[in-house]
Amino acid sequence: MNQINDKMPVILIGNSFKYEIEATLKLFFNAERFSFSDNIADAAGSRYVIAQADGERISAEVMLDGKPVRAEKILETPVGEDKDTAEHELCRLIYHILSERLGVRPPWGLMTGIRPVKKVIDCMREGLTKEEIFRKLTDKYEITPKKLRLAYDTAVNQLPILDRIDSSAVSLYVSIPFCPTRCSYCSFVSHSMASAVKLMPEYVDALCRELAVIGNIVRETGIKVDTIYFGGGTPTSISAGDLRTIMEAVAKNFDIADVREYSVEAGRPDTITEEKLRVIKELGAQRISVNPQTLNDDVLKVIGRKHSGEDAIKAFEAARKIGFTNINTDLIAGLPTESYESFCNTLERMTELDPESITVHTLTIKRAADLFENGISDTGGTVGKMVDHSIERLMASGYLPYYMYRQKNTLDNLENVGYAKKGFESYYNIFIMDETQTILGAGCAASTKLVYPGGKITRIHNYKFPYEYISRFDQLMEKKNEVIECLTKIRSAPQK
Repeated sequence: MNQINDKMPVILIGNSFKYEIEATLKLFFNAERFSFSDNIADAAGSRYVIAQADGERISAEVMLDGKPVRAEKILETPVGEDKDTAEHELCRLIYHILSERLGVRPPWGLMTGIRPVKKVIDCMREGLTKEEIFRKLTDKYEITPKKLRLAYDTAVNQLPILDRIDSSAVSLYVSIPFCPTRCSYCSFVSHSMASAVKLMPEYVDALCRELAVIGNIVRETGIKVDTIYFGGGTPTSISAGDLRTIMEAVAKNFDIADVREYSVEAGRPDTITEEKLRVIKELGAQRISVNPQTLNDDVLKVIGRKHSGEDAIKAFEAARKIGFTNINTDLIAGLPTESYESFCNTLERMTELDPESITVHTLTIKRAADLFENGISDTGGTVGKMVDHSIERLMASGYLPYYMYRQKNTLDNLENVGYAKKGFESYYNIFIMDETQTILGAGCAASTKLVYPGGKITRIHNYKFPYEYISRFDQLMEKKNEVIECLTKIRSAPQK
């Protein structure tokens, strides 16, 4: 099967459940493309999916390699009267056909959303016991016991922090979308320094102007800034001077004295210098990330990194020398050519460095990433072993899972988990997953997430490319009126 050029036909008859059906299919074909129609004549060839709903009856037919398998179910309520149940049960039919046909049981079962922990927390807030939560989520989603325990443990550690969220405050995200080079697995909108260097003076100027505009809105509406996060790209790709200019703009336009958490994602070790680390610390950031992804030099070359594993260790030690007492490191399970033993060695060496938090991502193959064209879809269970080992090793070392998210096209349908020592959990990471606090985005490709009193969420996206961000800056600023409206409503809402 050519997973790039051939699209699997999916025929929807009597329903419009495209999104969830596609998400269910992605559990088994994570690098596949699909074509959707309501014409049964499109069900031709050696593979297709037909999802049909008619009154109380739902049915699914899946054709793989010329062998059709069909299943149906009679619902208690007609489809038109309970679409959510009909959608879920139709996806369940497809799920079971594919699971049996392919001999695969996705670890998260039928759960396709990116926030499994939120499901657990909702149950906790309903007053359900641990046993009741496990039974409810197992019955509905067929999650494996191992993943359900991980989600539950994460929820237990996250809930006390969620209960301390200040919904009347906001967080600030500052985007520096540049990297020395683009890693082969990366799909973020980031730009190489080689091509962006000529735009850098104008970009820094525009970003500082946007920070001034946002800062003025925050002051006029009387809103407090709770957390600040510099992300990218790799923020330390830029010069120490440019980094200082941007961080000084933050300090000038926002009251950072009461900010609970100020993070800078230093990221790639080949961009980290003592000078940049001193700038970051001097201007108020307490938390940084040093992200080697792996310490295996051969794997680093394969993914397009220009640094060695030893460079990553030196960067971490430099951050300690400068005085940082809250350092996160990122690792990726499932990188190309990475063996189980190599991954375990990286995890062991990073644990010995004793960072305050370690985030373990599972490799995700996005269409915009160079690796996607290889159509990676199965690892023979190796990445699952890597992830299982990371859970056991980190929790045995005193690291607790505190936030989790899932993505489409992730190898073996696994997850990304942040682990931290008690008291070193990242508020920003939790807030962005929980979606209960407004996050104001500044910079190219940044996104503003406005959370209105009552729960309504609106997103405002900045332009993706630096030249567009610079040339259309005035048009971008016109979008700030909605920010003023939201912050005014937050300020005037009754406080809990």
